[in-house]
Amino acid sequence: MGRSQRKMLAEEELLHRQALSMALHQHQLSRRFDGSMSRRIGSTSCRRHTDPLANNDKKVLESLEKIKFKKIILLHGEGFGAWCWYKMIAHLEEVGLQPTALDLTGSGIDLTDTNTVTTLAEYSQPLIRYLENLPEDEKVILVGHSSGGACLSYALEHFPEKISKAIYLCATMVSNGQRPFDVFAKELGSAERFMKESQFLIHGNGKDKPPTGFMIEKHLMKGLYFNQSPTKDVALAMVSMRSTPLGPIIEKLSLTPEKYGTGRRFYVQTSDDCALSPDVQEKLVRENPPEGVFKIKGSDHCPFFSKPQSLHRILIEIVQIP
Repeated sequence: MGRSQRKMLAEEELLHRQALSMALHQHQLSRRFDGSMSRRIGSTSCRRHTDPLANNDKKVLESLEKIKFKKIILLHGEGFGAWCWYKMIAHLEEVGLQPTALDLTGSGIDLTDTNTVTTLAEYSQPLIRYLENLPEDEKVILVGHSSGGACLSYALEHFPEKISKAIYLCATMVSNGQRPFDVFAKELGSAERFMKESQFLIHGNGKDKPPTGFMIEKHLMKGLYFNQSPTKDVALAMVSMRSTPLGPIIEKLSLTPEKYGTGRRFYVQTSDDCALSPDVQEKLVRENPPEGVFKIKGSDHCPFFSKPQSLHRILIEIVQIP
């Protein structure tokens, strides 16, 4: 790595730490109530939830204390990193759960060049290592955001015995033979067209070679991802977002009923999402039905920023489902 590249990475890390400190301070100053909606598959109506931690604090904490598997692994989506979960980590730790946010390969503070990450297995390597090192008698709950849903599906196929529940957060919950990119086809067009025409593509091996990654321009990110998020969380994202390797999201997943099909899947929908529209999320749920579906009203594509308390309550509810 050259001196100029090391200097640039050091400057980016300093900016990231400053923005994270600012966002943490803001979070401590304002924790407001958010409303959420949830429903189960097969139900035609939604019911409004009161805040279980506010109205039934002792009972909820006692219930969580009895839960056998308390480890929750948080996986970010395209361009994000472990840093995006800072609010959720604080909330989950407060109720005695054990959250861990991972940087996927080439994301967050992982220094791997994203242009060298070509497969979903390579991209998911931090999660794979974590699951491989998990004691035999332990299981974890996985939460995957956006394109991170593909990593959840990959893990369910390869480590079904180590996953208690998989929670897709406005995520790419694809069926067998689908590519994560296919989920965004309505917004971005076909993968083939995107590979030829998109201005977001990165050609890490030269313009005459196939694209290796992509990154949405920052002035467009705000409208796509953060249309309901606090200003200081958007500032954190603007200095922390990185490019995403292209290979993992255009790779077709091989998912079997014997492995992936035995997993307990849940889906959390976001009702004011401009990156993955509510219609597309409904289509994913309809074509590949999970065990339960939950909705967060008024959330953009990043509920961990825009509706953290609503997301927290839904995660707690799913954790408690026997």
